[in-house]
This record gives sequence, structure tokens and C-alpha cells, in this order.
Amino acid sequence: MKFKLSFFLMSLLMPILAKAQEVNGPEMADTFRSNGKIYVVISVIAIVFVCLIGYLIYIDLKLKKLENKK
Repeated sequence: MKFKLSFFLMSLLMPILAKAQEVNGPEMADTFRSNGKIYVVISVIAIVFVCLIGYLIYIDLKLKKLENKK
């Protein structure tokens, strides 16, 4: 019940937050985009996520191996 209520409230607030960000406009993103460095930022974020997913898969495999021993 709490999850449904919080999800409902978040779905109501998301458009308001998105509109608030649209008015001011992120100056840093414009600077990165104009210099072509936005691709570097996106690449670094993608590499971090891939490494995190790989690490989680590695831990899951080790955990399954330990569970199967017992």
C-alpha cells in the first residue's frame, strides 16, 4: 500500500520537476555539448555502469557457487 502511494505521488511530481529544469536550462551541459566533451562524460558513465553490472554478476556467480557447496 505504501509503495503504491509513493509511486503515485512520484508520478505526479515528475512532470513538475522536469518542467522546472527546462526553464533554467543546464549551462554545464550546453558547454560540454558545444565543446564535444559530452561524449566523454557519457562514455565514462557507461563504463562505470558496465563495470558495476559486471561486478554484480561476478559476485552473484561466486555466491551461487558457495550455495551449491553446502
